[in-house]
Amino acid sequence: MGVPAVYTAGSGIMSRLIYFLTLKTKWVPHLKLHPRAAVELQGLSAVSTALQWAPDTRSEKASHTCQQRDSNIGIRGSRYLLPKMIATQSVLPLFRSSRTVSVLSATRVICLNSYRISVRTVTAMVGSDASAAASCFTPDHVAGNWFSVPNLRLRDHRFTVPLDYSREPRASLNITVVAREVVAVGKEEQPLPYLLYLQGGPGFECPRPTEASGWIQKACEEFRVILMDQRGTGLSTPLTASSMLQFKSAKDLADYLMHFRADNIVNDAEFIRVRLVPDAGPWTVLGQSYGGFCAVSYLSFAPQGLKQVLLTGGIPPVGHGCTADSVYHAGFEQVSCQNEKYYKRFPQDIEVVREIVQYLAGSEGGGVPLPSGGILTPRGLQLLGLSGLGSSAGFERLHYMFERAWDPILVPGAPRRISHYFLNAFENWSSFHTNPLYALMHESIYCQGASSQWSAQKIRAENESKFDAIRAAKEGRPVLFTGEMIFPWMFDEIHALKPFKDAANLLAEKKDWPPLYDVSALNNNKVPAAAAVYYEDMYVNFKLVMETASQISGIRLWITNEYMHSGLRDGGGEVLDHLLGMLNGKKPLF
Repeated sequence: MGVPAVYTAGSGIMSRLIYFLTLKTKWVPHLKLHPRAAVELQGLSAVSTALQWAPDTRSEKASHTCQQRDSNIGIRGSRYLLPKMIATQSVLPLFRSSRTVSVLSATRVICLNSYRISVRTVTAMVGSDASAAASCFTPDHVAGNWFSVPNLRLRDHRFTVPLDYSREPRASLNITVVAREVVAVGKEEQPLPYLLYLQGGPGFECPRPTEASGWIQKACEEFRVILMDQRGTGLSTPLTASSMLQFKSAKDLADYLMHFRADNIVNDAEFIRVRLVPDAGPWTVLGQSYGGFCAVSYLSFAPQGLKQVLLTGGIPPVGHGCTADSVYHAGFEQVSCQNEKYYKRFPQDIEVVREIVQYLAGSEGGGVPLPSGGILTPRGLQLLGLSGLGSSAGFERLHYMFERAWDPILVPGAPRRISHYFLNAFENWSSFHTNPLYALMHESIYCQGASSQWSAQKIRAENESKFDAIRAAKEGRPVLFTGEMIFPWMFDEIHALKPFKDAANLLAEKKDWPPLYDVSALNNNKVPAAAAVYYEDMYVNFKLVMETASQISGIRLWITNEYMHSGLRDGGGEVLDHLLGMLNGKKPLF
């Protein structure tokens, strides 16, 4: 320890408040008060008070209790929340606004219970101990500058969070989580309630607004919207096909990836909330698809941070063990129905798809090379159902893609070939090359204390008579596409996934996954919650949704077949408006 630091308080009153706190709290044995002369820093006159950290003789248990009690940690609104250990470089420049502080050098926080002190400047006393400690620390929260898109103002907040919240802060690696604040133009300084948006996935970043439109425009009418890139995505220490190559072994990667599920996404959200929301108040959470799964985890483990919860196509199965088998049993049934609908809409595609399957099966190696270096096989072709069969306009996009499956014959006698256009469209359709985390983590989102054992592959084998593409083409039957399912052979055929095959196998075998939900807490839920449930949802099965909904006390359901899984995106502001109306009294209970 032995790290000296200086708080520069904004007034004599604040200096006396610091002095009072040191006398009245349990921390007197660990703090030495040093009155100092007034200083001028960055043109600001301030009376400063220095708090020197004395060696901590408390027990590990007492220290741990303190860390849990003090949730108000970080930098927000022209003030620091009382820190756990401050060690900064000799000068800490601050860019002040009425609500945030941008920090350009290192700080950490000190536990002095949950008091807040308005602090304008923090600087370190000169000394070798302070310099050494400062070099190890990074800011918990750095706010960027405002920027604009049509009718919106945005700024990014960067948070340094633990990779593993179960370990002591000094023992855990840190990662960055970025949350983008979005408000309507002119509302930057208004005291708006906060709404956190949790993106679908797993492994996908939040949308990047280009204008005020859709649900974001609706939300910005009354909220300050926070678009959090979930850990491992977007700007939040992204786990990409290139960045994950840094790991020296499959085990190292698998051990790292175990921290990228809903439990830690909720931990990140809470870390951000207490630093960003005024007075660390609760916020509204809007969860789309997998973001809804995360929101139900939030209801389970941190309901104190929630004002209300809105779910759109995102109520998970919450049973103990691994629920993936039940998910895929229901999934294959639903995707069969979606295939039937597709071919009724576009019956001409039955023959087109059969011809492609036969061509691929007859090609050397059982498929044709993809532009990225992978291979397109008949079973790979079936993956187009993942995006094509479950979202609005997916049928149409899939049909128009098949329109250009073949190159034209320009020279008489030239062999028929699948077009580069089609092969490139196939790769762009899946996003595995840009978001490989989705494939690696997908089955684990259903695991609590049990392994998935490549559940989708196992359940597919039970339905192989229907989903064998080569057999269907030979027998003249429609070739069925698969849905939201990840198979082990994808790590052989998709170029971006090949390096991670061994890690994927380790994750599929992992048994000791921590809990994602607490059914008892959900049974006793007190947080207002409303959910849009899409009756024909291919990704989140209606029957399984209703089983879980019956376990969440007080939740209100809007069941509709007007929208597919992408209803939040497709419906403009209507879906969000409907859910808010169910909770604010605009929509009657019956």
